[in-house]
Formats: sequence, C-alpha cells, structure tokens
Amino acid sequence: NNGGDGYVAARHLRARGVAVEVLSLGEPRSRAAAKAAASAAAFGVPVHPWREPDDDHFVVDALFGAGFRGPLPAEVQAWVGHPARVVAVDLPSGLSGETGEPLPVAFRAEVTVTFHAPKRGHLVGEGPDLVGELVVVDIGLPASPSGWYRSEDEDVSIPPRDRRAHKWSAGTVAVVGGAPGIAGAPVLAGRSALAAGAGAALVLRPPGLPPVPSGALLTDEIGAGPELRPDDTPAVLGLGEKWASLVLGPGLGRDGTRIVPSVVERWSGGLVLDADALTADSAEGLHRRPTPAVVTPHAGEFKRIAGADASPDAAERFAREHGCVVLLKGGPTFVTDGVETWVVDVGGPELATIGTGDVLAGMLGTFLAIGMPPLDAAKAAAHIHGRAGAALAAERVLTADALVDAVAKTVPSYVVGMH
Repeated sequence: NNGGDGYVAARHLRARGVAVEVLSLGEPRSRAAAKAAASAAAFGVPVHPWREPDDDHFVVDALFGAGFRGPLPAEVQAWVGHPARVVAVDLPSGLSGETGEPLPVAFRAEVTVTFHAPKRGHLVGEGPDLVGELVVVDIGLPASPSGWYRSEDEDVSIPPRDRRAHKWSAGTVAVVGGAPGIAGAPVLAGRSALAAGAGAALVLRPPGLPPVPSGALLTDEIGAGPELRPDDTPAVLGLGEKWASLVLGPGLGRDGTRIVPSVVERWSGGLVLDADALTADSAEGLHRRPTPAVVTPHAGEFKRIAGADASPDAAERFAREHGCVVLLKGGPTFVTDGVETWVVDVGGPELATIGTGDVLAGMLGTFLAIGMPPLDAAKAAAHIHGRAGAALAAERVLTADALVDAVAKTVPSYVVGMH
C-alpha cells in the first residue's frame, strides 16, 4: 500500500540522518501498512496529523497509488502547488493510472519511483509532464503476458556486419520520394540510411524535379536514380534484385501516391510507409504482404490511414487487423505489432522539427535491409533516433541534417560486439 511505502521511506531517511516527519491523512488500512507505520514510529519517526504546507524542503508523495480514482481530498490539494521538490511513490497523487490525466489536479513530481513495470498513466496524456524522471524498480514479479514494455538500451541491439561484407551485402535501401519543392525529404532519408549502417542507398525521384547537385543535397554515396513516373510501379518493383528494403513516402507528393497500393502488395522486401504514402488506399493491401510492412504515422497521418483518432489502443488494433507494425510517433512513441507493444520515451520535444521523421524512416529502412524483424527494427530505430536527438540537443539546437551525423555516432554503441 502506498501509505506503507511512505512509512518505510521515512524510516530509511531517518536512519540516514535526514530530518523527516510523516503527515498522516488517515490510519493505515492494511496489516502490512500498519506494520510499516509501527516500525517507523519505533525508529523515532515523528508521525503527525495532516496539516497545511509550510516551508518543507522536500516531499515524498506516498498518498495514493495507481488505482486512484479522484479527486484529491480538499486538504491535500493545498499541497499540489507547494514549491517543494517532490518524489512520488508509484504515481503522483491525483494522476489517473489509466489515462495519464489529473483528476482534476495532481502533484508534479521531479522523480517517480514505480514498481515492476510502467503504468499507462506514466506514459500518456499529461503523465510524462507530471511524473518527471520515471524509475522502474524490479521487485521480483513475473513478466506480465499483456501490457506495454518500456524500451531501454538493453532492449536494442543491431547485428554486426559479416567480416566478408561488401556494400551490396551490408544492407541496401531505396527511397522513393522527392516531389518538386520537397526534394530534401528523400535525401535526408537516404543519408540517414547510410548513417545507420547501410552499404548503399538510392533515391528515386518523381518527374519534374530538377537534378540535385551531389555537392548540395545528395552525397556522393547516394545514387540519384532515374525519374519515377507516378504510374511506374514496375520500375520500383524491379529494384528488388539489388535493394533489400524500400522507404516509400518521404516527399512523395500527392501524384506519387498512386503507385503506393500496387507496391504495398507486390514489393516482397522490407517496406517502410512514411509521410505521403500513408493513405487509406495504401492500408488496404497490408494484410496480403508476405512480410509485415512498417507504417510510421504521427497522429494526423494515423487518422488518415486508419480513420480513427491516434492512441496506443487504436495502433494495436490497426496492426492486428492489417498484419503490420505501427510506429506511432509522438511523446512517447509506441511501436506495436498488435500483440507486443513497446513504449519508446527517450528523446523529447527537440525532435519536433522538420525532417526528423525522414531521418527516422531512413534508419528503419537500414534495419529492415540488414534482416532485423520488423518489430525489432522499428523499436531500434525509434530508440536510437531518440537517443541521438537527446545527445545532439545537449550540444546545440537540433536540425535534421545534424541529426543524421548524431545517428552515425549513436548507432555503433548498439551494434552487438561494439559496446
């Protein structure tokens, strides 16, 4: 019980010489909590009736747990706006453990310590803002067969290159996009694919786009492929002999979307659907593919492709119904195949700038091209993308072109054998 946790915390603080007191909102209701209260009192912890806030320097919020239904009692609400720093037990009191919304007000913690696994309320709604740093403590409970998994560094690994690898065996990524005025999108995706470890990258451009000098946007390592006519599906499908994965959509433009449904059904390699390729028509053939495609929508694109408001539950349903992997971009990002769902909460608002989604799509293309299963590839791409963004933001303002370089610096630490 949260009350019992608070008494235990007070006892340990007292043992370390901290001036601590317990403010009790009520008598402990369970045997375990009553035992913890008695133990704290025996150790010399002063226990006082509830009072209004004064000049306390630090607060351990151990009032209510994940099952709280709200609202906070009136006498507690006076503490919500108190300037003292707060560490919360399990959840900041007043926050819904299901929706991540305050009911209607909640404590704002600097750190929240929870047990066994994150709760939904830690990760959605206003939860991330009120929870602060989330610390998950293992208390020996078995893994739950349902629920969400929180992605950590140990959950992400990239297979190393074979000693005998050459550029055509090390992962080859083709990017289709770059309509007039948005040429930078597929170029960023191609550069990002190389930064993530691809051996070769190719950009196919729709008609009407003037050539891009290799010294300007296209690097020498990215081949500028032939122009792609909007109805030229065979040209894309013919890439399969040399290119292991296809990233379809960055800067594709409205006219280019006409090729998407045919490619979805007939392209047999790794497939990423991003940006303009995310349409209701493209979703129709996803379940007929031999290998799951990865779709990478933000909230608006998800509604366009799924016809429903974006949420983790809706993403899980879409993935199950269409036999694909959904990487639902946001704060946090959710990656799901409809059975297993990962929450990626590394990175932050620094990634909210133009072009970062193209960088993510290119990384994902590489991880599919080197043979990673789609769910693992999507989780790895989202996690490393966030880590690279956070590292870059600590040094300078994040831009997409600089993020490509940050990705190149971050990926090696996740390659098996290079830690």
